[in-house]
Amino acid sequence: MMARSEGTLRAYARKIAREARVASGKIACLASKLKDAVLCEAAGRMRRERASLVRENARDLAFARESHLPAHLMDRLVLNEGRIRAMAESIEAVAALRDPVGRVLGEWTRPNGLRISKVTVPLGVILIIYEARPNVTQECAALCLKSGNSVILRGGKEAFHSNRAIAGIFRGALASKRLDPAAVTMVGNTDRRVVNELLKLSEDIHLVIPRGGESLIRKVAAKSRIPVIKHYRGNCHVYVDKSADLKQALNIAYNAKCQRPGVCNAMETLLVHRAVAPRFLPRLQAKLTEARCEIRGCKETRNILPRAKKATEKDWYAEYLDLILAVRVVRGVEEAIRHIETYGSHHTDAIVTGDKKAAEEFVRRVDSSSVMVNTTTRFSDGFQYGFGAEIGISTDKIHARGPMGLEGLTSYKYVVKGNGQLRT
Repeated sequence: MMARSEGTLRAYARKIAREARVASGKIACLASKLKDAVLCEAAGRMRRERASLVRENARDLAFARESHLPAHLMDRLVLNEGRIRAMAESIEAVAALRDPVGRVLGEWTRPNGLRISKVTVPLGVILIIYEARPNVTQECAALCLKSGNSVILRGGKEAFHSNRAIAGIFRGALASKRLDPAAVTMVGNTDRRVVNELLKLSEDIHLVIPRGGESLIRKVAAKSRIPVIKHYRGNCHVYVDKSADLKQALNIAYNAKCQRPGVCNAMETLLVHRAVAPRFLPRLQAKLTEARCEIRGCKETRNILPRAKKATEKDWYAEYLDLILAVRVVRGVEEAIRHIETYGSHHTDAIVTGDKKAAEEFVRRVDSSSVMVNTTTRFSDGFQYGFGAEIGISTDKIHARGPMGLEGLTSYKYVVKGNGQLRT
């Protein structure tokens, strides 16, 4: 029985991957106006069908509550009128962006008369594996269609009904323009073994992007035969320098931690220069206490804030995704950088300073995909960077890094034009 079940899952995975591959060849050749028309149709359908989306989401929320889903995942799961409106606007923002396909990145003529150009092309079929975040369905479908790619979406079982409804909107928009709906495919089987089968299909799937917790991303990276874009942890830091405007630093630190603590670009560790710690930390503690945020501090932090809990070595590595903040007092920018090098995840790190040289040193030496100066880590986001939406965040250095928008979903090919030249 088990073997037959695995065989059925394998056949299902191959079927949807092959259908997505066939669709990708058609989507890759679409004119910009037709791709944009599909996206605008999807945005309109999302607005018209918002009541249905809320009903489907309610089914997922009920299941999530029964399953005791953590608070930060419950927050990500919720669809309401405001979030649905934002999703529709995000689709339209993607439609308004410049088409990334067919751009000439460079062209030149060789001494023998050959004319060579480097032209952007879609990647093909993108597999997205994610958890309880229905907005990811919308973001990834929109970005993949705009960049001429097919997408296979495998969301968590907690958001199954919401994801299926959103994917259905895009499939309906494709069908309305007489295009292949398989360009947006939602995996309809919640058995985790389907993912294992999909990760083997390197002939039909060209890139895998896991979006979720560290354990999910590591499992996907370990099992995949397909290239994987990944970031393991979002252990983001804010360093408050001795020359910082402390009012500004207070607002930045509070926003980075508390505006939405359950996301990967929220601050998890605060580093504070010893010279300003006695003035800054009590003010910060007062604001964090109002937000019910727990502080775990080093010895020097706890000398200033006796109510803070003791931070352990494990806390410096932690991605809490919760109202918990690790705090360390440091002697300066050098020690702050060393701490980030030791414990950071190369996601997003920030400095708050009035010293131009300190800022330049921090930017030059902190090896993260986004480095912020006098602003919050929460801006590390594709929509905030002007990408319309993001397909994910990469802490790798090859192909794409940081928030990935349309350009991250393209590769390039060389087009060589001659007039009968032969190589001798």
